[in-house]
Amino acid sequence: MTVDHIESFFKDLQDRICQAIETTDGGATFHEDLWQHHSGGGGRTRLIQNGAVIEKGGVNFSSVKGEVHPRLRAQMNLAEDANPQFTATGVSIVMHPRNPHVPIIHMNVRYFELDNGTCWFGGGIDLTPHYVVEEDARAFHQTLKTACDKHHPAFYPNFKTWADDYFFIQHRNETRGVGGIFFDYLKPGEPGHGQGLSKTELFDFVKEVGENFAPVYTALMRKYADKPFTDEQKQWQYLRRGRYVEFNLVWDRGTKFGLETNGRTESILMSLPPQANWEYNLIPEPGTPEAETLGWLRKGVAW
Repeated sequence: MTVDHIESFFKDLQDRICQAIETTDGGATFHEDLWQHHSGGGGRTRLIQNGAVIEKGGVNFSSVKGEVHPRLRAQMNLAEDANPQFTATGVSIVMHPRNPHVPIIHMNVRYFELDNGTCWFGGGIDLTPHYVVEEDARAFHQTLKTACDKHHPAFYPNFKTWADDYFFIQHRNETRGVGGIFFDYLKPGEPGHGQGLSKTELFDFVKEVGENFAPVYTALMRKYADKPFTDEQKQWQYLRRGRYVEFNLVWDRGTKFGLETNGRTESILMSLPPQANWEYNLIPEPGTPEAETLGWLRKGVAW
């Protein structure tokens, strides 16, 4: 299995997800920017804005090549005299809906390879409702568990816990949303996160995660796109978007790494919403839907 084979799947996944989002939205289409990376390779950034359902969303494909950045070299414990070349490819998605009853969603699936033969898969998918609906959160997690269980019984419990820990806004002591799964360093044929599975088996798992995005999210778009909402609910959406911004700019590893290594800024910050608000020390009244939503934003919920 070559990098070209993996890239081909990711490009096709980007195409199919964009088509599904456009069809379900019905009011806007994606605009594409082709770009080149300074060290080699490039990508296709696709943005949809001002749609009937999606206020701003991005579906990005990238395949970047070059020398390993010093920060990553230290993280990987590479020898000082080692000078490996890398290829990193994947698809990254964030959707910010217009209606506060439709949740924000994020997905990333990726593959990293060094020319010395070291390689691994990573990724994840998580849901960030402005208003947590328990039924939807449980259905979302059941879909992910079913997908994970096809490949290894340890995947869902391990990756669900990893998502709870990763998508956590430490300075707020709250999770970004209702979580999902997060995984990294799934190395073929090695013990650890990848459970010793082969490269083909791990790629099959990553493909499974990617294939679940469109049916899961388009169903939520259709379910809530036409649900009435008040101005107060829209203001709450802006505040919850503010939390999303805080996580992405302060804690998200990919955002920080991309900016520190001179990545393409517009593609990296695609994940940010078109508008977000902050209000000083806002504490919702007990018993309100807003307060109930905050009550769900904690680690370890057994969805």
